[in-house]
Amino acid sequence: MNIALLLSGGVDSAVACHLLMEQGLKPDLFYIKIGMDGDDDLTCTAEEDLEMCHAVAHRYGLPLEMVDLQKEYWERVVTYTMDHVRRGLTPNPDVMCNRLIKFGAFEERVGRHYDRLCTGHYARCVRNGEIFCTPAGEETELAALLRAKGLEAEGTWLATAPDPVKDQTDFLAQLERSQVEKVMLPLGHLMKDDVRRIAVDARLAPARRKDSQGICFLGKINYADFVKRFLGTRKGDVIEMETGRRVGEHQGYWFHTIGQRKGLGLGGGPWFVVRKDIEQNVLYVSHGYDNLLQYGRSFNIAAFHFLTGDPWPEEGCFDVTFKVRHTDRWRTGRLTRTAPTDGHPQGTFHIDGDDPIQGIAPGQFAVVYTRDGHICIGSGEIAV
Repeated sequence: MNIALLLSGGVDSAVACHLLMEQGLKPDLFYIKIGMDGDDDLTCTAEEDLEMCHAVAHRYGLPLEMVDLQKEYWERVVTYTMDHVRRGLTPNPDVMCNRLIKFGAFEERVGRHYDRLCTGHYARCVRNGEIFCTPAGEETELAALLRAKGLEAEGTWLATAPDPVKDQTDFLAQLERSQVEKVMLPLGHLMKDDVRRIAVDARLAPARRKDSQGICFLGKINYADFVKRFLGTRKGDVIEMETGRRVGEHQGYWFHTIGQRKGLGLGGGPWFVVRKDIEQNVLYVSHGYDNLLQYGRSFNIAAFHFLTGDPWPEEGCFDVTFKVRHTDRWRTGRLTRTAPTDGHPQGTFHIDGDDPIQGIAPGQFAVVYTRDGHICIGSGEIAV
């Protein structure tokens, strides 16, 4: 099998390489460069990452190639990010980086020559008949849904990882079906502690390196500074939602997101952002941890994207599990779907959660799973 493996310089992709080699597979290694050359403020500090990648490649005697996708990244992902921020929405650049760059631009440039594209994401690929039955021989929920529609469980489905903290199906939930078909995820069955142990035992260079944090293209750049460079500042009032009282001043609504607590510069907290008036550049906040203004149960999903297939009838109400943030826990609720119309050719999708959710922010991706939480069906942006 012809395999391209994306190395990041971190422990996860290094262990993915190690596991492939243990299976007798020899992937070609690639490092994607996305920092902006010639701009000290916007250059991702990649020297150490690349050094780690070279160490892994040398360890296994594998070829390593750096693929420069700076132009594609800034044209596709940064444009998406700044457009959403400008409109007062909460973007997720990491989700779009996977769809448009790692599995998009890289595929166009290099990946199309390979049978599989391997990454260090924590998720599992379940192919064809594997999803029909559990180890106990019982039919899975997804298989039952598909059978009810007279469909077979063909293709590759994205399943959750056993590590609930590290599961990254939400970061992959915007992939196209053709991208899911090619993906290879050696870490999907492992806990993070297991991955660290494997790296230490194998004496891999990144074994004790900390996990990367934040948005993939920023490196050590402060996010607010990054946004300021593109959108500048514009002072506005911070208003307490319950009383209408002015409690502070902000530098622009684009620096803030619904549900935000830190970075507001207000005393006597905690304060949470509960609403943004884009036209008037006003930020509305609420005080205290248990204020009901911070919570909601329901939201619409715009342009729902199915990863592999559509398991539901085109109209009805279905029990699902879902997530609205990567760091959030899985939640249960009901997805209501209406039939396609001229105004909504895909129909509409609406979630009603069983429990209150803090900080539902338009623009974030709502990721929907089968009720048992095992299979990721797809995702779409939260809409007002």
